[in-house]
Amino acid sequence: MRYILAICQLFLAVHVGFAQQTVSGKIFDQQSKEPIVGATISNLSKTKGTVSDANGWFSLVFNEGQLLINSVGYQPTVLTPAENMSISLEPVVENLQNVVITASREAALRTNAPMAISKLSARQIDEAKPTAVYEIINKTPGVLMVNLNNEQHSMAIRQPITTNAYFLYMEDGVPIRPLGVFNHNSLLEINQFTISSIEVVKGPVSSIYGAEAVGGAINFITQRPTAVPTARLGIQFDQWGYQRLQFGAGAMINKKFGFYVGGLTSRQREGWISSSDYDKSVINARLEYHFTPKTRLVSTFMAGSYNSQTSGSTDSIAFYNRQYVSTTDFTYRKSDAVRARLTLEHEWNKNAQTFVTAFHRNNKHGQNPSYSIRWTSGASTARGEINSNDFRSIGVIAQHTQRFKFLDSKLIVGTVVDFSPNDYTSYQVDLNAQLRADKKSVEKYSIAKERPDIQIANYEADIHNTGAYLQYDFEPIHKLRISGGFRYDQMAFDYVNNIDNTSGSKAYRQTTPKIGATYEVAKGMGLYANYSKGFSPPSLTAIFRKRPTAAANGDLFYYNLQPALFDNAEIGGWVSLLKNKLYLDLAYYQMKGSNELLNIRQADNSFDYQSAGKTLHRGIEFGLTYRPSAQFFFRYGGTNSVHRFEEFILSQKAADAVKNVNGKDMPSAPRWVWNTELSYYPTWFKNFRTALEWQHVDGWYQNQTNTISYEGYNVLNLRAGYKWKGVELYTNVMNLGDALYATNVSRGNNATDRSSYTPSAPRTFVVGIQYNFDGKSK
Repeated sequence: MRYILAICQLFLAVHVGFAQQTVSGKIFDQQSKEPIVGATISNLSKTKGTVSDANGWFSLVFNEGQLLINSVGYQPTVLTPAENMSISLEPVVENLQNVVITASREAALRTNAPMAISKLSARQIDEAKPTAVYEIINKTPGVLMVNLNNEQHSMAIRQPITTNAYFLYMEDGVPIRPLGVFNHNSLLEINQFTISSIEVVKGPVSSIYGAEAVGGAINFITQRPTAVPTARLGIQFDQWGYQRLQFGAGAMINKKFGFYVGGLTSRQREGWISSSDYDKSVINARLEYHFTPKTRLVSTFMAGSYNSQTSGSTDSIAFYNRQYVSTTDFTYRKSDAVRARLTLEHEWNKNAQTFVTAFHRNNKHGQNPSYSIRWTSGASTARGEINSNDFRSIGVIAQHTQRFKFLDSKLIVGTVVDFSPNDYTSYQVDLNAQLRADKKSVEKYSIAKERPDIQIANYEADIHNTGAYLQYDFEPIHKLRISGGFRYDQMAFDYVNNIDNTSGSKAYRQTTPKIGATYEVAKGMGLYANYSKGFSPPSLTAIFRKRPTAAANGDLFYYNLQPALFDNAEIGGWVSLLKNKLYLDLAYYQMKGSNELLNIRQADNSFDYQSAGKTLHRGIEFGLTYRPSAQFFFRYGGTNSVHRFEEFILSQKAADAVKNVNGKDMPSAPRWVWNTELSYYPTWFKNFRTALEWQHVDGWYQNQTNTISYEGYNVLNLRAGYKWKGVELYTNVMNLGDALYATNVSRGNNATDRSSYTPSAPRTFVVGIQYNFDGKSK
């Protein structure tokens, strides 16, 4: 009997051994081919399972039925188990449960962040096929990135359309510019072809990211090494002389090492507006090495060059007659940029993670800007300037996250150190002004003489930016999560002012707190609220710009300018309806600014800067997505806002009728802005897509005194594409209705001042062809 039992046990063991199998493979995003971290792999009853690692790999001993694969933001998938599986998951673009990084510098659910944050996915970016970054950024509810042509831009996020230093631009969480050297055109260096996703935070996030993150922050997340070998090669062009060649390739060489590299080179000649030629070349690379499943080294590198004529603005006669002729043929912008970072990430255990990032920047920026031309009505002369703004940076960002069982809490502590030597020179250019017959506007400017002997600014500064931050999240009761934190910043610099041969040092210090909460009302429905502070110190170019006349204390420069301060309060919520086919999120905010920079007219007709302005910014932002079926997808995002002067002095000259603009709307502040799109993916025509987009921008006042306005604009864009095997053909018809509109219209406050218009392109047919190769995983 003993032998019979032993034989039976041996038979059962062998049977179970044969029934069990080791299931392994990798899981990746169907669109970007990036590995998906933390995907859950289990049996259908969810009694046995595992999760994918940082490379998307998993291994599971399995002995029954089929596999269920789940990951936040993706469609669940059921598959038959096998060895060395290669599993792609389809992103759910309409889902609010996206994983975001920018809210706290680490991966977290978007619905756990008590702030207004939006994510633009790899699929949205790929289908947009953007020639310039604004074409994709403007799909974000509450955001208007203004196209100033040739990839130049300004921005409006909880602010009027502005070039002020109220927005933080980042690449993989590292600011593109150091504090004190803001440039509103810094996004023209971005490589559109290697962006994996874009996250946009609206409202102050100074408690995590420091100064300048006032109106909002935009984080461009670059493509990771792909889980399977991939390669892309394409060309793109339009009928106005724009051409672009672009490429990208990546793979995981083995389970430890992977890479991705991509770039583009573009040029424009004889465009739709005169004096608008430009060239741009940029390449990005990313390497990842996994020492262990818990320790990873990430290296990124970017190098780019940009050289453009700047056509600038036109007067009303040329604009309304569709005479796209620049008033200048000598203005330009040149930029050479190199950025690199090295990040070491380590997971001590499931409750503790640390990363340390070392970064480097080297940027040279020179221009003869059209916006700096100063002309007095009726005069046959004018003046401009040529300037150069160069900096180099080395720095470190370090952060540790610790989770606790107590109240399901989480503590984040971090520090930032940034050393950036900065050199700036600017000198006057004398111009001739060819007037129109009525002598009320200029038809053409030309250079009379460059005047390096008349210096506007000339300084050298070593900028020392340091910051330390802390954030604590906890759940005092079920479904209610509270988040509080603060950051201390110091922007200090040692300087040599070569105009008056002085040297010295100066420092700005600020603590910015934040507190917020999220509450899950029901499944798929929640609310949030927060209060936060933001600040933005004056840029060095403002501090060291020569005064028209000496101040009362004898200063020839603006050494006493103070940081602009902002208080923001907001509430919002989200809801999913119709079995998760419809998603809606809303945010209502009020932000008050103080110490904003004023340019005040003095009794002698000169102008002087002061940090004394007060403003109010109030609005509602809303986003809606609806997918009634696999064939249709509808998206709507917009904002209704008011941006108003509370206390704002214009003049201290007794003869001026208007001395302040208290209670008036700020210029370039449209009340309504929205972007909506209907996409169609016909089941009867596989791999074909088309989408119709509508961008609406309300009218706005052109000047501070609210005496004249611009009517705003409505623009339709049509996109279509078709994939056949590895080949993709696509077209974007921008400005489908051939509307005449300007993205920027401004005017001075004087009765003799005239409006200047930045026209946008007439109907443009963008055509492209791209070859996409997807290999098999090893």
